[in-house]
Amino acid sequence: MLRLFWWTTLLATLGLVTTLITMLAVSWPASWGAAWPVWSAGLMAVIVIEFIIFWIGIITVYVTSVQLGLKIRVIGILCGWIPIANLIALRLIIHTVGEEVRFETAKEQLDRARASERICATRYPVLLVHGVFFRDTALLNYWGRIPAELQRNGATIYYGEHQSAASVPDSARELTARIRHIVETTGCGKVNVIAHSKGGLDMRYAIARCGATPFVASLTTINTPHRGCGFADYLLTNIPLPVQHKVAATYNAAAARLGDAKPDFMAAVHDLTQAGCTRLNAEIGDRAELNGTRGSNAGGDAVPRDAGIRTPQSPRPQFPVPAYGPAAGPADSDPFAGIVCQSVGSKLAHATTGKFPLNFTYPLVKWFDGPNDGLVAQPSFPWGERFTWLEPNGTRGISHADMIDLNRENIPGFDVREFYVQIVAALKRRGL
Repeated sequence: MLRLFWWTTLLATLGLVTTLITMLAVSWPASWGAAWPVWSAGLMAVIVIEFIIFWIGIITVYVTSVQLGLKIRVIGILCGWIPIANLIALRLIIHTVGEEVRFETAKEQLDRARASERICATRYPVLLVHGVFFRDTALLNYWGRIPAELQRNGATIYYGEHQSAASVPDSARELTARIRHIVETTGCGKVNVIAHSKGGLDMRYAIARCGATPFVASLTTINTPHRGCGFADYLLTNIPLPVQHKVAATYNAAAARLGDAKPDFMAAVHDLTQAGCTRLNAEIGDRAELNGTRGSNAGGDAVPRDAGIRTPQSPRPQFPVPAYGPAAGPADSDPFAGIVCQSVGSKLAHATTGKFPLNFTYPLVKWFDGPNDGLVAQPSFPWGERFTWLEPNGTRGISHADMIDLNRENIPGFDVREFYVQIVAALKRRGL
């Protein structure tokens, strides 16, 4: 509708101006004295019609568009009353919505074309495990548009439903109970777990120490700080304890009101530090997965973790991953034997391309830990037999929040919904 407004307004304006000039200059198609009432009526008709078209179009896109975001909406409102600037803002809105329509139309066509294949209809259902400081709620899905896309392609989805902030052992016990409940009530036997951020640590602990092993077919960690965040160590060392306790008390009180049984802000944060993860990794005992020395145990699509897999858009040399002690020996059995283990990490290119607060934390994490997704640094991501590194072309990059579609943003060069579809489709090909 806005595109229609743009072009009809342009053509109508050219027509009216041209007619006005010819009437005044050569009295064609009639003299101004004789034709001005008709011309004036035409002008008023154009104004009324274009007014209606514009407001229908602008209200429609403001209400329905996902990609406009708050920034472009505010720009449109502020610039709408300023000549020239309003035209620039309108072009920006038209371009953004046009790209959104093009992208979503292509995705709709793709999903329709492969609907009969049900490429995400895995043998075992998918359990999505959230990270720290979030909850699974119907009002705002932590995973954005991803679950609906997976379900459309045949997946059965469950959620972890654990507390927003707790120690890794406590969260692990909650998740183990949740998995047992799913298995017992549905008879599915096992689940394929996809865990984001701290959720990956929680699930590793659940498998190794809480008895979840028989019920997990695969574990895919998304941007999980397996080796901790040096930035978190720095903050805990330098922020005064009274301030830490005040923040923790405020958060715990709010989380309790929202449904957490026993929220523990400080325990969750301490387990995300490098020191905390060093302790947890020793307790979990999955050195082969941390070092990438465990081979495929399920056949199919697995490749060596140290291959440094990257998106086709941006091949780069592999990067070093710090080793974590010797690989497990015969006397130190692998707690993840029989479970497909893989991990994913991504890189945010610049602070300005991340949403708040990641645009603020990115340079700080980079100072302490190097290239990162706004929270977790590159060397902390790899775990399991396969590691996928995401670094698309362009200056945008992919943040910690982008990996769960938190902002519902269509990122050039990276379709997050399709990325998860392909993760689950690969599990299906492996018989999981």
